[in-house]
Amino acid sequence: MNIPLPPAEELALIDRELAQLDARRLYLLGRRDWLLRLPTPPVWAPQAPAHPKEASAPSAQNVLLVLGAVLLAVAALAFTLLSWGSLGIAGRSAVLAVVTAAALVAPVPLLRRGLASTAESVAAVGLLLTVLDAYALYAVGLPGTDGTAYAAGAAAVLAAVWAGYGLALRTLRIPSAAAVLAAQFPLPLAALAAQAGPLEIGWALLATAALDAALALRVRAAAVPAAVLGAGALLIGAAESWSAGSAAEALAPAGLLLAGAALGTAAAWREPRAWLAAPAGALAAVVALGGVARPELAPAWAVTAHLLVALPLLAVLRIQGIPAAVRRGLAGAGAAVAVLAAAAAGAAAAATLPARVGVLDEVWAATTPAREVFWPGAAVPVTLLLAAGAGRWLSRVSPRPEPGTVAVVLAWAGLFTAPELLGLPVAAVFAAQTAVTGAAGVLALRSPARGTGIAAAACALLGAADVSLGALDGRAATFAVWGLLGAGCAAGAAYGPAPRPVRAGAAVCAVGYATGLLVAAAAVTDLAVVWWALPVLAVPAAVAALGPRLGAVRVPAEIAAGAAGVLAVALSAGRAGTLALVLALAGVICSGAAVRADRRALGWAAAALFVASSWVRLAEAGVTAPEAYTLPVTVPALVLGFLRRRKDPVASSWTAYGPGLAATLLPSLLTVLGGSPAGTASWLRPLLLGLAALAVTLAGAHRRLQAPLLLGGAVLAAVALHELAPYVVQIAGALPRWVAPALAGLLLLAVGATYEKRLRDARRLKDAIGRLG
Repeated sequence: MNIPLPPAEELALIDRELAQLDARRLYLLGRRDWLLRLPTPPVWAPQAPAHPKEASAPSAQNVLLVLGAVLLAVAALAFTLLSWGSLGIAGRSAVLAVVTAAALVAPVPLLRRGLASTAESVAAVGLLLTVLDAYALYAVGLPGTDGTAYAAGAAAVLAAVWAGYGLALRTLRIPSAAAVLAAQFPLPLAALAAQAGPLEIGWALLATAALDAALALRVRAAAVPAAVLGAGALLIGAAESWSAGSAAEALAPAGLLLAGAALGTAAAWREPRAWLAAPAGALAAVVALGGVARPELAPAWAVTAHLLVALPLLAVLRIQGIPAAVRRGLAGAGAAVAVLAAAAAGAAAAATLPARVGVLDEVWAATTPAREVFWPGAAVPVTLLLAAGAGRWLSRVSPRPEPGTVAVVLAWAGLFTAPELLGLPVAAVFAAQTAVTGAAGVLALRSPARGTGIAAAACALLGAADVSLGALDGRAATFAVWGLLGAGCAAGAAYGPAPRPVRAGAAVCAVGYATGLLVAAAAVTDLAVVWWALPVLAVPAAVAALGPRLGAVRVPAEIAAGAAGVLAVALSAGRAGTLALVLALAGVICSGAAVRADRRALGWAAAALFVASSWVRLAEAGVTAPEAYTLPVTVPALVLGFLRRRKDPVASSWTAYGPGLAATLLPSLLTVLGGSPAGTASWLRPLLLGLAALAVTLAGAHRRLQAPLLLGGAVLAAVALHELAPYVVQIAGALPRWVAPALAGLLLLAVGATYEKRLRDARRLKDAIGRLG
């Protein structure tokens, strides 16, 4: 914020700034004169830039060398595989040997001359020629040898030769990479040659992976084949473990898996960048140990066994002597197994929850169908509780809130489903599940963590819904369970320190349970359904009476009470007299609530309910001229509105004239719409109502008042449509069927052609109505 200076100081500041500008201007003018007196230097036009080179010299050189090496390799293959003149295979082998020796020796002088790229290309050709030499040796000297066994031996020899060649010429990179590639084949090919089984092939792959892992400490390219072959060995071991029919048969695959686990952990321990090997090895160990127990257990308990094996991996997080990458990998593997086991058990538990919906087919019949149990006995709750314990432990060693939230959900699911899955008596099941639901509600109220509280509240809500449905199977169970849950919800809503969303949900549930108990009590008395509405109205009456004492949960409680009032009206709809009584009582409740200054708006609802009650009463009495009852109310209401407008000119026309006009226009409109169509003896009422609506509309337009204009216009339009409807139907029946689509199409074209103008007119109409009183 700039504070203005006094005039004297501001004037002095301006003078100083002008003096500085004058001094700078004099300096620049003198510099300009000096530059003009200098001889004019020649002006050199910039040369046009040459075309940029699209390829650098090294890249062009490499392309040429690669192409040359490829062409030489193709020529060597063609020479070896195809006939060449009168030379036989022996002659071609001798020529290849000489050429191979020359190609392997040629990189030495090339490196001395500094031609490293050319040496790499020639060395690559030489290495390819050694492969052709190996083939020639097989074709000439060992034609009867097993091809797979010879390939295994040749791969081993070539790997050793290429590795030695790379050590001799350390500048070259291709020989070392080629040696690593050749070293992948000897052991697997030897196993295939010996017609070994899957486990032996797995061991061959794992041994090769171990050699690659050791070699990767010096040659980084060996890390990729180590990971690929190690993964293949572990997959073979897992497949064999899962297909084992007994614990004895699972021991051999377990050995392979444990060896792979040791290799993966050692690799991650030695090289932090290979951290993925740690969780892979940990999972292999879990599968190995769990696979030994799996054949002797039921499928459900096999999942639990794998979880028990994986849980100790989480404890690695507390061991400081282990590298961080290994700790995270092992703990991540344990957490992954826990998640999978919890998901399997949770799916089985969730499948049992909807079974109680069948109680709604026959309430209070004491014939609740037995739930289908997918897992035997305690497998589901034990697995869920073990996973919940793991989540709770992780929440204490990790700063993230997710494990704690998941632990709450899993613990609730295990404890809630345990009584029924264990086959306890029905009373014990209801008692235990109600207690678990209450415990979840208490945790939701008292939990300091927001995520944990919301998760506990969701569990409590789901458990309450499930137990409440099951309790409908018997009368005593309904009152006992619903009463306990309702009291608990009311206590939770009154618990001040709890989070506001949780308290609001508890208040809504408390109102719902109170409504349900009153409906159940009315059902026990064998009253007609229409009379059930009277006790239900006690709920909104109680909420309205409590009012401000409800505190932060007042609004959700009032919304739930409003829903209970709607239920009461719906229950009483079967009898007009009862409906009128319920509407009147609801109006009384709204009137009582509207006494408070912050609930004045409920006065409108009270007025509407009273009017609706009177209409229902008139309809029940068979009154055909409701105007005799509504006009005595309308006239004084309009007079009072007129006087209020004179006293308070800013008062809305809806407040002043809306109730009085609606009291007569709407009942008369309903009578017209429910009467006989035009052309019969009922023509007088629509005519008089239409004239009255026209007069009200014109008065509203003249005085620029919203309520008379819109109410009168709406009633006038409804009467006109009602009277013209029979003639429109007759005309529509006489016209061909293509006329209606044609007229609709023309209307759409007309509207589309003037779309912008129509929108502008609509906005103007909206603004004009908004400016009315």
